[in-house]
Amino acid sequence: MSPGPDRLPAAASGSTRRRLAASPFLALAWDSVSDALDEQGYALTGQFLRPAECARLRKLYATEAPFRRHILMARHGYGRGEYKYFGYPLPEIVEKLRTALYPQLAQLANRWQENLGSATRYPASHDDFLRRCHRAGQTKPTPLLLRYETGDFNCLHQDLYGEHVFPLQVAILLSSPERDFTGGEFVLTEQRPRMQSRVSVVPLRQGEGVIFPVSARPVRGSRGFHRVTMRHGVSPLRSGTRFTLGIIFHDAR
Repeated sequence: MSPGPDRLPAAASGSTRRRLAASPFLALAWDSVSDALDEQGYALTGQFLRPAECARLRKLYATEAPFRRHILMARHGYGRGEYKYFGYPLPEIVEKLRTALYPQLAQLANRWQENLGSATRYPASHDDFLRRCHRAGQTKPTPLLLRYETGDFNCLHQDLYGEHVFPLQVAILLSSPERDFTGGEFVLTEQRPRMQSRVSVVPLRQGEGVIFPVSARPVRGSRGFHRVTMRHGVSPLRSGTRFTLGIIFHDAR
């Protein structure tokens, strides 16, 4: 199991709107994010959302208006628990996070594509990338809220929704570990060529995000870069209720 890294600097003080408007990249130390993703396959962000902001997002789950689809994991063999995909227009805070994070992540994604010898490149603006998705019939938004109760879990998986896939995504924990729930750790696996898989348990606090690969990342070896397959999931909850906001940058068919 991989040890947790130091948290990266979070956004400046003030309301969510002022913070996101004044600091479009959420004041992250992007060199540290890049290094962490290269070295261990994920990067912790520090606190994105305050407890009150987390509570407002959690309360949305009991409503219908913001969402386009409700998934019960057990019906599809995904695990146990449930989640809801937001519809357009996204809630303001979700839209602002998605839009603000994308440009710097696109730079990282393009470097990864170059390392892997892929010709695919991602535009600088998220609107331009969404237009690419929509031209290919991927028009359904993918940000989602997930809810787990005691005994629930999420099987290891990849969030692939069509031809156009942005290679990085973000999960933000909306509940407080040990107070709201126990267990329910965020887990990443890395399938390395000709080696056994490596497992990382990512220590998240309420309001904190983790940036991680959707499906693969480049890893430097003795003969250059090679592709390493990644999957993520959530271990079983021992008690309580756990909510997560997932921010995926490509839309779905």
